[in-house]
Amino acid sequence: MIRLFIPHDLGPGAELALDRGQSHYLASVMRQGVGDEIALFNGRDGEWRATVTAVTKRAVGLRAEAPMRPQASGPDLDLVVALVKRGRLETIVEKATELGARRVRLTVTERTNADRARPERLAAIATEAAEQTGRLDVPQVTEPLKLGKLIEGWEPGRRLLFCDEAGGAPTVLEALKAEEPGPWAILIGPEGGFSPGERQMLRALPYAVAASLGPRILRADTAAISALTLWQAALGDWTVAAAP
Repeated sequence: MIRLFIPHDLGPGAELALDRGQSHYLASVMRQGVGDEIALFNGRDGEWRATVTAVTKRAVGLRAEAPMRPQASGPDLDLVVALVKRGRLETIVEKATELGARRVRLTVTERTNADRARPERLAAIATEAAEQTGRLDVPQVTEPLKLGKLIEGWEPGRRLLFCDEAGGAPTVLEALKAEEPGPWAILIGPEGGFSPGERQMLRALPYAVAASLGPRILRADTAAISALTLWQAALGDWTVAAAP
């Protein structure tokens, strides 16, 4: 069944009008017509079965019929990633969504080799990935912040897995062996790595756990996917059965 994320409230009999892009996708790309059924979610009200009630040049109309799944969310996990080139950053956001990150926080480090991002484009990629992967929420993608500023405003109680490529740290699974689930974040540096000053600052943080992703230097997208996978295996929700 086709799944769409919408901002509207969902409830029995709710009449909804899709925006222009979603209307085009549903009617022209997926060839849905009056009477066809799709699934809707908004990150608040669970997943609902809906029926197409109208197809016009302006919009596709829907009616929410019945709940399919109650609202649920994955682990409280942020991915903090230094800006990289557009294609790799888009891959990171897509895969972070698939792997269950609740939020993707963009940061700028001393060696960041990209100076801009398009959060609205990245948010659209996250939305599409959430629709395809079956999750009931869409991760937030934040505006870039300098690393120092981000650390200054760090949320109390959130642990930080700092992926340190410079060596001398235990592997991720070894580093997480004695840790507990809860609010976490994973920090992935830029293609040029963290500067010595940044590494020193990060290692001094009382809530940070330094870890290695192995003997090879990984590109940022590979590092993000690897770290998310290992964290999920150690502390995440991979023991939870998939939705039917």
